[in-house]
Amino acid sequence: MITINRALIQSLSQKAKASPRLRANHNFHTDLADPINRMLNAMEPGTYVQPHKHENPDKREAFIVLSGEVAVITFHNDGTPHECRILTAGGECMGVEIPAGVFHTLVVLKSGTVCYELKDGPYDVLTDKQFAAWAPPEGNADCEAYLNGLLQWINSIK
Repeated sequence: MITINRALIQSLSQKAKASPRLRANHNFHTDLADPINRMLNAMEPGTYVQPHKHENPDKREAFIVLSGEVAVITFHNDGTPHECRILTAGGECMGVEIPAGVFHTLVVLKSGTVCYELKDGPYDVLTDKQFAAWAPPEGNADCEAYLNGLLQWINSIK
């Protein structure tokens, strides 16, 4: 039996805080060929997740927040935001499922955020994600400004 407990969540959060990307994950699938990828994803405010989608092959992706708070945003194909859900641990909305082929990103709103993430497998680095051409790639100098723009948009719709 796989156990998810407070000690694992706290340990993973500490790893995310110490990571240059402000993220750390803990995989429960031990084989990349597994038909369902399952993991904990710890993220800190300021981490940048380039908007992306999962298609060819089509893959759904679900997020359930276990601690902290994160905004999940979907986009139209031209890059304009479509929907936003604020996931809060113990709150009214704690999870979402993104259909295959839909651009999306996560914006972390509270320190110590950890999500349980599920995605159709198998995992193949070459086909896993199709990144949005209208958003800066991770590590680009424009990431911070893009992320700040998303935060402003989130605050305007709250």
